[in-house]
Amino acid sequence: MGTVLLAALLWFVTFYITWASFWIKISFSAATLAILSLLLQPGLKEHIRLDAKAVALGLVSAAILYFIFWTGKVVSAVILPFSEGQIGGIYDKGTGTSVWAIALLLFFVTGPSEELYWRGYLQKNLMKRFGEWQGWLLATAIYAAVHIWSFNFMLIGAAAVAGAFWGAMYWRLKTLTPVIISHSVWSAVIFAVFPLN
Repeated sequence: MGTVLLAALLWFVTFYITWASFWIKISFSAATLAILSLLLQPGLKEHIRLDAKAVALGLVSAAILYFIFWTGKVVSAVILPFSEGQIGGIYDKGTGTSVWAIALLLFFVTGPSEELYWRGYLQKNLMKRFGEWQGWLLATAIYAAVHIWSFNFMLIGAAAVAGAFWGAMYWRLKTLTPVIISHSVWSAVIFAVFPLN
């Protein structure tokens, strides 16, 4: 798919090219893919319905994923001696950017935009084409793979875990709203409010 090549290029610019703020670049990259998704698949907006159940599912799943990552950090510190340095490297990308700017960008731009593309567009189409299980697996693998440009094993692994988690949510619920809320809340909390570094 052409959009996957574009995503790989955007993530290359975001992670590998050092000019400009990382958080501005990731927000721009995600928003570009989200706009493209809405243009290519106008019905995507029908998968977004805000109600109390969606909010509750989003908040609970964000808390569960935060706990999974907290546990993963503790375990990886024991079995992977290099993990703390790599986790620190992820947070170092925010140097020079206000923590509140990071939180707002993640909550309002990056989180929603990533879900519109990675789950609402890419995973949905892969599941239609290859079957639900295979589509979920392929979407998760591609989401993890584009993070290769970070050359950070812990970040690639984190993308795989988070991608599998949100992908499974979307597969099960067949609606994007709780997944968007989960991604937006989780990323704002883990990168700006209660970081794990």
